[in-house]
Amino acid sequence: MFLSPLNPPLADWHGKTVWLVGASSGIGQATAHALHGLGARVVVSARQSDLLAQFVGQHAGSRALPLDVTDAQAVQQAAQTLLATGPLDCVVYCAGHYRAMRADALDLADMKRHMDINYLGALNVLDAVLPAMRAARQGHISLVGSVAGYAGLPNSLAYGPTKAALINLAETLYLDLHPLGIGVSLISPGFVQTPLTANNHFAMPALLTPAQAAQAILSGWAKSQFEIHFPKRFTLWMKALQLLPYRLYFAAVSRFTGL
Repeated sequence: MFLSPLNPPLADWHGKTVWLVGASSGIGQATAHALHGLGARVVVSARQSDLLAQFVGQHAGSRALPLDVTDAQAVQQAAQTLLATGPLDCVVYCAGHYRAMRADALDLADMKRHMDINYLGALNVLDAVLPAMRAARQGHISLVGSVAGYAGLPNSLAYGPTKAALINLAETLYLDLHPLGIGVSLISPGFVQTPLTANNHFAMPALLTPAQAAQAILSGWAKSQFEIHFPKRFTLWMKALQLLPYRLYFAAVSRFTGL
């Protein structure tokens, strides 16, 4: 018995409109660059309008829509502006906030900021684009999570729970939208060299460049994958840890992290 692909494959990007939210740097910017090279009509959004302007200046035909994902009205206005020119073939939510945090230095305000950007911002974007996608019964939504959302990890008191929420959100969206022909994918990176991970003061195993991350994402889209996780030499190890009973999981994480 052959199972159908999890998603419609995304391989031919020529003329497709892709909105990347959180694309001023890192994985979002690298993916926007790669998609532009494949002929996509790329729209980049983030708070840093100067960085978006630099991107547009280097990528003819691309478009910048500066916005703050925590401003629901601004997200709605940006989506309406885009949808007025035609359907969105792919929406990628890659906005993120990260600061290492442990329980002995719990910062409630910053924990809420993690939630506002990493999770509630994604909800603002979904609220803005889903009605049109559902009406057209086409398009693809991709949420950038993290292996930090797989299970509890040291230093991830604020960040990890928001990414765990995104994982559950993506899984549930898939169940709701797949029957309509709308693709949903979850991107689960390991360590990638970005402005966010530059704040880490520990060795990051299997560290990738943003360009390598972008190629892994494009490959996963082309293969119709739901979860696109990379690099496999690290993410498969993280998935294996999830299978352990808690007594063994906590011991293994403590041993390997030294925390």
